[in-house]
Amino acid sequence: MTAVALGLPTPRTSTATASHPTPTSGPLRDTFGRVARDLRVSVTDRCNLRCTYCMPADGLDWMPGDKLLSTEEMIRVLTVAVRDLGVERIRFTGGEPLLRRDLEDIISAIAALENRPEIAMTTNGLGLTRRARGLADAGLDRVNVSLDTVDATRFAQVTRRDRLDDVIAGLAAAADAGLGPIKVNAVLPERADLARLPDLLSFCLAHGYELRIIEQMPLDADHAWARNQMVTADEIMATLHDHFDLRPDPTPRGSAPAATWLVDGHTHAGRPTRLGVIASVTRPFCGDCDRTRLTADGALRNCLFAATETDLRGALRGRRSTEAGPAAVDAEIARLWRANAWAKAAGHTVNSDDFEQPARPMSAIGG
Repeated sequence: MTAVALGLPTPRTSTATASHPTPTSGPLRDTFGRVARDLRVSVTDRCNLRCTYCMPADGLDWMPGDKLLSTEEMIRVLTVAVRDLGVERIRFTGGEPLLRRDLEDIISAIAALENRPEIAMTTNGLGLTRRARGLADAGLDRVNVSLDTVDATRFAQVTRRDRLDDVIAGLAAAADAGLGPIKVNAVLPERADLARLPDLLSFCLAHGYELRIIEQMPLDADHAWARNQMVTADEIMATLHDHFDLRPDPTPRGSAPAATWLVDGHTHAGRPTRLGVIASVTRPFCGDCDRTRLTADGALRNCLFAATETDLRGALRGRRSTEAGPAAVDAEIARLWRANAWAKAAGHTVNSDDFEQPARPMSAIGG
């Protein structure tokens, strides 16, 4: 086996000076020279699983329906992002995005834009058997499906639901609908889950899915995350190297969150099969981050771990929005978004002693 280092992040230097105020035109830039081209959109905070590392068994106090952006509001904001702010990739998340009934309508409207972005979705897979074809017809390009294990007993323990067969069927439906390359997102809640990891990778290799293993981040609703209990990327790679021949992926990583390897001896559709590890905690990739985020209730976040947000819902629904007219409101949305992006920090502070977990859990921020 060949050992492969995960690498270290590249630091950046701020260009903020009195002579460089917040941009008033162009794409979403920050003071460190990064440009946000990738938008993550949470369309709901609700979920039909109860993963132990995400939320309590009884769920959370969900956002009231009137607090969420409506279909028209969501489309309008995303249109500004693509048309005026240079967003090139949109990923719909949740909660569980398939719980939003108007998702196909939103996707169809975004796919019809002149500068059509790449459109993806992260889902737990429940409901894909019914909606994969319609989502593809609406314009969805590809999906990531969350699946932490292919052991049915362990799946039920982690998700508090006996739905493994439904997720596997959803993956197959997504493949049949052409929503590829399909990636499987996995989190290992406990070190004992390392022993099951080779089976999960073997499952993905057998079906042509690309496995992405994600370090557990301090974004759980219970605020129970502890660094000494987290399964690290080094432990993940050490386990997989014992079972598979992995070699460095020669493709430049760019701003992608996953460091990737090729699994020797495995191809799918004529392409080498890749394995990815997203080491947000132990190998942060903040220096090349190109993401901006929109929550289901219309808040902008320039980082998963941001301590502050920018409200767009107020700009959409305030009295000024009815008085100023559509063009002025769109301009205000763009202004607020540029300011939010410009204020982005150099990186998250998870590895600092003064780190404070965001008030919103992952299900309310979006992955």
